[in-house]
Amino acid sequence: MASHIICGLLLALGVTSADPKAKAAFDAFVKEFEKSYASAAEHAHRFAIYVENRIRVAELNREHSTATFALNAFADLTWEEFRSTYVGGFKPALEQQWEGLPHLGTHQYSGADLPDEIDWTTKGAVTPIKNQGQCGSCWAFSAIGALEGAWEIASGKLVPLSEQELVDCSHNGVDQGCHGGLMNGGFVYVEENGICTEESYPYTAKDGKCAKKKNGCTDGIPKGTVHGFKDVHKDDEQALMEAVSRGPVSVAIEADHQAFQFYSGGVMKSACGTQLDHGVLLVGYGEANGLKFWKVKNSWGESWGEKGYIELERGKSPDGKEGECGLLTQPSYPVIKMPSSDEILV
Repeated sequence: MASHIICGLLLALGVTSADPKAKAAFDAFVKEFEKSYASAAEHAHRFAIYVENRIRVAELNREHSTATFALNAFADLTWEEFRSTYVGGFKPALEQQWEGLPHLGTHQYSGADLPDEIDWTTKGAVTPIKNQGQCGSCWAFSAIGALEGAWEIASGKLVPLSEQELVDCSHNGVDQGCHGGLMNGGFVYVEENGICTEESYPYTAKDGKCAKKKNGCTDGIPKGTVHGFKDVHKDDEQALMEAVSRGPVSVAIEADHQAFQFYSGGVMKSACGTQLDHGVLLVGYGEANGLKFWKVKNSWGESWGEKGYIELERGKSPDGKEGECGLLTQPSYPVIKMPSSDEILV
């Protein structure tokens, strides 16, 4: 929305730069998130957006009964700005490009009894929340999260792995660094090359030249340990529940709705579609107050959501198939084969 339209709306609502409560709240926001603006005009523009977003958050809280919304680090961005920067890193249109690459088939529900709930964050298989910044690398964060979980379950060691290596080096015709990619392409890269630790190949939130061979790094997962990847049977809730009961699973969702910008807590439902545009990590599922949900790790920092996580309704969707936000459409996970064992962990 253009700044003059925003300012006109605020004037119509009686909100101006002289509004002491709004100004105090904005000053606190600037301090908390260490915001810096290039000019007084830019400062005023961001303040106008901030106040408009306060109004929108109040509307979202009235519209939704099971989820809550609040201002966060993105409160000085219009929805258009937020969407263009943080949403769109998952590229489903590229899916045909990895067909024929190493693939271990599709996980089908076995018919086994499933646990009522699972949460890999409490089982030590999930690293702390990370932040992709202004880079369309959600696919890399999703893939790395699944790899971190699979490695911890197989080895007993939780090792933060390098998203930046995937951004810089996974250019196998599938992944395009900060311009988006697919989690399965990341799994194929790690199968062929291994992956560095995050500490030895740190994240920069921008495209770079592959430095794995030039600078060397510490192996997080050695080459040859990732045996391949499996997709999870599409639109099958029980298959996905069974898959995530064995370890974290990469999933894609549609995050192209403003409710995502200011989600704060609770179970999100009926707030998104099924046009996949964002890669995230499924770390569990459960039920609260009679409402079933999926627990999802995002890559927008701890100030967003429930300290970086979101709960999405489980069991319903607009057409009864793809799950909330399309979560059931394209799940996948890596398969680890430990060097000292013939057993493949799936």
